[in-house]
Amino acid sequence: MTSDRLDRRFSYLTHLECGRCHRTYDAHVPQGVCACGSPLLARYDLGAVAAELDRAEIGGRVPSLWRYHELLPVQRPEMVVTLGEGMTPLLPLPRLAAEYGLAELAMKDEGLLPTGTFKARGAAVGVSRARELGIERIAMPTNGNAGAAWSVYAARAGMEALIVMPVDAPAITRTECVIAGARLYLVDGLIGDAGAIAATAVATQGYADTSTLKEPYRLEGKKTMGLELFEQLGWRVPDVIVYPTGGGVGLIGIHKALLEGQEMGWLDGKMPRLVAVQASGCAPIVRAWEDGADQAEPWPGASTIAFGITVPKPLGDFLILDAVRRTGGCALAVDDEQILAAQARLAAREGAFVCPEGAACFAAIEQLRKDDRISADDEVVVFNTGAGIKYPQTVQVHPEVIPAGSAVPDR
Repeated sequence: MTSDRLDRRFSYLTHLECGRCHRTYDAHVPQGVCACGSPLLARYDLGAVAAELDRAEIGGRVPSLWRYHELLPVQRPEMVVTLGEGMTPLLPLPRLAAEYGLAELAMKDEGLLPTGTFKARGAAVGVSRARELGIERIAMPTNGNAGAAWSVYAARAGMEALIVMPVDAPAITRTECVIAGARLYLVDGLIGDAGAIAATAVATQGYADTSTLKEPYRLEGKKTMGLELFEQLGWRVPDVIVYPTGGGVGLIGIHKALLEGQEMGWLDGKMPRLVAVQASGCAPIVRAWEDGADQAEPWPGASTIAFGITVPKPLGDFLILDAVRRTGGCALAVDDEQILAAQARLAAREGAFVCPEGAACFAAIEQLRKDDRISADDEVVVFNTGAGIKYPQTVQVHPEVIPAGSAVPDR
């Protein structure tokens, strides 16, 4: 991978900044969180990018997330670790739109990425930057899919990965970790319990902590979801973006892409309303939004079929809530029964088998329409964050067995 012009930098990264207290840090050495305990955000020379790069040029580049390399942290193209991640399709859903009473409904389907989820974006950029900074061993807790993605990309980079996940995480994600050569451990608990174990390995065995928002670069990979969407829409934004929210990195990343795009003049000042969707069995962001709080309280007894968003206390809670409020959006919780019904409805109407986290967004749209928080003429985009085939337990299959040589019963 090479830069398009020899006189242009591959990346315009300048420094890291705390998302809460705004203290700055050197971006060219490994960093974790701020001294105040909050996530660090990558900052770029956006003025230089706007002056030196015509956004129209991006359309002629290779269709992967690395087409936005000026706005990504990797400094040298030879450090890029890739499995062909991005661009994912933006699919119109006309039948479902008609049922919801919407003029325009589309789904950005992240299930077609390597490892079958949007986590490949964060892993690609996070592993690439870790490699560039000389990191050789990474450790992280996960609800499943992030661990699978980081294991695969670490293997691609020749790095060692240690993954700790709850025992109830989807079985396929364990397989992905193991086949990629990661050290995998299961814990009888939730992601916070997995995090405590991973932190011990970081403290005692020399692993770099790549937990959600405890390093700055996973977020930059997730940011490309927003950049891709805006490019696919002709460098404009929809009225509403609906996103499943656990740790919230995807939502924070889309908001970051929006703000950077506006600062560079690539987007006008319109704000799409960002909707954070959670499950009623684990909805700390929804409760904080409803209470007017700027951070979430830990959710007791967290449990939902949408396992990927089972995060009782997100580290970036204040960033999620800020993104929702600054865009005039909202946070909404749906029940597991609604999630499964929406998953089946989407597959039957549009042929798309999505993950339960993505299905939660479609359940939320139905509720938002009933509450008039989405109008009939709104252009709505839903992010499906993973392929449904990674969650076979969400569908009960009981086909009728007939004798060989017999005819199909007439119905």
